[in-house]
Formats: sequence, C-alpha cells, structure tokens
Amino acid sequence: MSIEFWITFLAWCSVVNITLLMLWFLAILLLNDFIFAVQQRFFGLSREAFNAVHYGGIGMFKMGLWLFNLTPYLVLRAIA
Repeated sequence: MSIEFWITFLAWCSVVNITLLMLWFLAILLLNDFIFAVQQRFFGLSREAFNAVHYGGIGMFKMGLWLFNLTPYLVLRAIA
C-alpha cells in the first residue's frame, strides 16, 4: 500500500470522526434536556454527572481524533 492510500484513508477517517464529534456536540448543546431526561431514566445520573460524562467523552474523542487521525495524516502529508 502506498503513502497516497494512507493519506486518503486518514483524511476520510478524519472527516467521518469530525462529523461524529460535531453531531455529538450539537446534540448535547441543542437537545441537552431531552438527552438528560432519557439517560436519567436509564442510569439515574445527576445533572453534574451527565455533563461530566458527556463533556469528558467529547474531550477524549477529540484527543483520540488528533492522536490517531490528524497527526498521522499531517506527518504523512509532510513526508510525501
């Protein structure tokens, strides 16, 4: 497999993951009360725990995106 394949692959992975990250963020931003009500029914979370779980998850997802998608993409672009 060539470097061009991996550059294209990582670029599309980044696009998909950034889209998922934005959808998650927008869902929490716009539908916060609805999502909290549904998840509180299932898990019994407090509002503080709900916010900590989701914003912590968004942060971890973003760090993983940088670590596993964007950094290798940028390195391959630099050496290609």
